[in-house]
Amino acid sequence: MSMTVILAEKPSVAKNIADALKIKTKQDGFYEGPNYIITWAFGHLLQLYDAKDYDTKMAKWKLDNFPFVPETFHYKVKSNPRNRDTADPGAKKQISIVKRLMQRRDVEKIVSACDYDREGQLIGDSIIRYIKPNKPVYRLLLNEWTEQEVLRGLQTMRPNTELTPLYDAGIGRQWADWVIGINLTSVATLRYQSGRGKVLNIGRVLLPTLKIIYDRDEEIRLFKPEPYFKLLATFRTPDKEFYEGVYKEDKTDKFKDREPLQNILQQIQGKQGQIKDKQTEDKKEWCPPLFNLSGLQGYMTGRYSGWTSDKVLKVAQTLYEKKYITYPRTSSTALEESLVGKAAGVLKKVAAGLPYESEIKFTRSKRVFNNSKVSSHSAIIPTYVLPKRLTPDQELVYAAIKNRFIMQFMPVAVYQETTLETVIPEVSLSGSFISKGRIQLVDGWKKVEKQQTKETLLPDVQKDMIVDTWETSVTSHMTQPPKPHTEKTLLRVMETCGKGKQDEEEVEEVLRGFSIGTPATRAETIKKLKDIHYISNKGKELHVTDTGRKLVDTFPVKPLFDLTFTGRLEKTLADIEDAKVGREEFLEMIFSFTKDAVQTMKQDEAAPIRTIEKQTLTYEVLGKCPACGGDVVEGYKGFGCKNYKKSCSFIIWKADKFLGSMRKKPTKTMVKALLKSGTAHVKGLTSKRGKKFSAYLSYKKNTDNEYYSWNMEFEKK
Repeated sequence: MSMTVILAEKPSVAKNIADALKIKTKQDGFYEGPNYIITWAFGHLLQLYDAKDYDTKMAKWKLDNFPFVPETFHYKVKSNPRNRDTADPGAKKQISIVKRLMQRRDVEKIVSACDYDREGQLIGDSIIRYIKPNKPVYRLLLNEWTEQEVLRGLQTMRPNTELTPLYDAGIGRQWADWVIGINLTSVATLRYQSGRGKVLNIGRVLLPTLKIIYDRDEEIRLFKPEPYFKLLATFRTPDKEFYEGVYKEDKTDKFKDREPLQNILQQIQGKQGQIKDKQTEDKKEWCPPLFNLSGLQGYMTGRYSGWTSDKVLKVAQTLYEKKYITYPRTSSTALEESLVGKAAGVLKKVAAGLPYESEIKFTRSKRVFNNSKVSSHSAIIPTYVLPKRLTPDQELVYAAIKNRFIMQFMPVAVYQETTLETVIPEVSLSGSFISKGRIQLVDGWKKVEKQQTKETLLPDVQKDMIVDTWETSVTSHMTQPPKPHTEKTLLRVMETCGKGKQDEEEVEEVLRGFSIGTPATRAETIKKLKDIHYISNKGKELHVTDTGRKLVDTFPVKPLFDLTFTGRLEKTLADIEDAKVGREEFLEMIFSFTKDAVQTMKQDEAAPIRTIEKQTLTYEVLGKCPACGGDVVEGYKGFGCKNYKKSCSFIIWKADKFLGSMRKKPTKTMVKALLKSGTAHVKGLTSKRGKKFSAYLSYKKNTDNEYYSWNMEFEKK
């Protein structure tokens, strides 16, 4: 029997494929059934060589060693995060399993089922090229992992060679970022940092993103508030009802000088007004478009405190892997026209039982189904698989996606706007008083999220009606600086390189690919800028730190801060995907730019950007190592056993991810308690919803590998 090996990007996706094929037999690292073997990666199983792997002299950073660009690029099994000189044991084991499966004699065909994007293509192709199975390779291209789609996709696979341009774009991105990162980060750290312990990160996407926040902070810092004035009048109708009007002249109601308005005020006091004009118009409000990733991230971070764009992506990814939503890493806000039938079926499922179900009508509109607005992947929508059990975070993200989908098929919201123009006949004025009223006539799509519209009611008046001028006042105001960036506004600028309509819900369609980063990497970029302390957040506001400001002010490689320069690089990668440009042309440009940038830094005489004070470590013994009995002391990066470099693997990292997820870092007191009694009572932990709590933590060796894991309990045993 001839077998086909399917390589998925993650174990959860492999299970979805196995479920669709009704394969229940799970082995160590794969599923096997009639005709199919399904195995998986853990994202990237391979990574590019480190610089020292090419040349041992690169093990030490010296200015003379740079610029460094390998003649050919090589891959190795992903490094162990605890010891970068060794391979990650999990990755090493899994790639050997994948290799054995692909080289089996009964296997005639290989299918890459990694995500249908630049990174997914790179993950699958790099593993297959590393193994060299010398068998035909096909590509499974799906937008969701439901059973129907998996079975349909297996019938419509494409030869993997047709996806070579996508692989070339992935290679171009990976090699370019490696060369820029290795060279510019190393040289910048050597030239512009005083003290050791950190690196001065320089990146193709990091720096222009930093510059966006820097520029906004500078606008706010340099902003000089200026006063302006308004003239308000309250009028009384014959029925003794009141309405307010704002004085408008030459299309403005804001005036630089108070005196002219004060003169008008004195002239009109006690005089009667007349309604010169009344205009009533029904206006339509269309619902916002379907979500792309940036739109979803902006919506969630703007609506819920404590949410970051990185968190939104992670939660959306879990929903995708559980088959509840379509592919989240998309830049499109419309659906392919071929999805009309599928969307109708999904709508019927998700709309069932809603109180406004009778108002939902499926239509094939160009606002929703439009091939010209889709690049690679359609917008994010629910699938026909309805979730049974979700975490609170998943519920919020799923509800946002589902509601936005349903809104597209609800009636348009309609409001009635009334504009009154009131004049003072006895006084010769070049302007008049304008009043606006608004009444919601049709809630339409606003019912889905129970949006309340503020109504402004005007009294029932008619043209030419005489009214009393009841009260008048001149009010003083100050011009306001621009608002600090939030993740929502920053994502919008990154998405369009500042060329879109940044203050509107619907971003303008721009040239495909002309952006900073991709939907998949923007959240990671913002998170990294925070982690390396180039930016900080104050609530939802993002601000540049002193280090970030000095970097922008003094770092001499100015093109890296230029949105247009970075946008062109991303556009070139999109052109490689579309087979309009070859990857060699792009890489040559990147290598040349990097070499010039290194020379620029070497010749620059700028002062240090960051000075790191030397930490004084006492090497106080905190307790005995549970693994080998050695002394546990505090190091720069963690609390570890003194025998760590020899044979012992016990360490509690200061940047521990488990504790970090609860906004906590390990302390000496915590470590002492863990070593003494096996548990530590830790206060001030923060839940995903932002609530503080306490728990008993233990840190114990896993039974099946050499690593240690945390355990949390709420009552002491």
